[in-house]
Amino acid sequence: MIVYHGGSAQIRQPEIREGKFTKDFGPGFYCTTFQEQAERWALRKNISVVNKYNCTEINGLSVLAFDEMTDQWLDFIVDCRRGIKHNFDIVIGAMANDQVFNYINDFVDGILTREQFWVLAKFKRPTHQICFCTQNALKCLTFIDSYTL
Repeated sequence: MIVYHGGSAQIRQPEIREGKFTKDFGPGFYCTTFQEQAERWALRKNISVVNKYNCTEINGLSVLAFDEMTDQWLDFIVDCRRGIKHNFDIVIGAMANDQVFNYINDFVDGILTREQFWVLAKFKRPTHQICFCTQNALKCLTFIDSYTL
């Protein structure tokens, strides 16, 4: 499987970095199978670089995959954004874009009910992310190339 990472530099050796902000699936190295989405991620930086990787050998790793946005997906993101750790090597699923991020915050704060969240949380375009959460997961990635936008 080919995956893409959008950022500000070429990354031959991906790393897991703890950021100051919590992310959908917790700390990890985030990629997508959607090249256009990786380009959108990269364009948020001063220097926009898309890295391309081959992802293989995930057998034997602990993988959590959300095929669609469900209550379980929402609860998992809420826990991760609250800083609750999980034990998965790889997590795959839809991305909570900026608008949905605000709805999640409103849900966490009790402003929105679960039902209200689902009415509002419709994407304009499909999103996808793969979070490589452990060093073992990163071993699945082989750098192919990168390009600057």
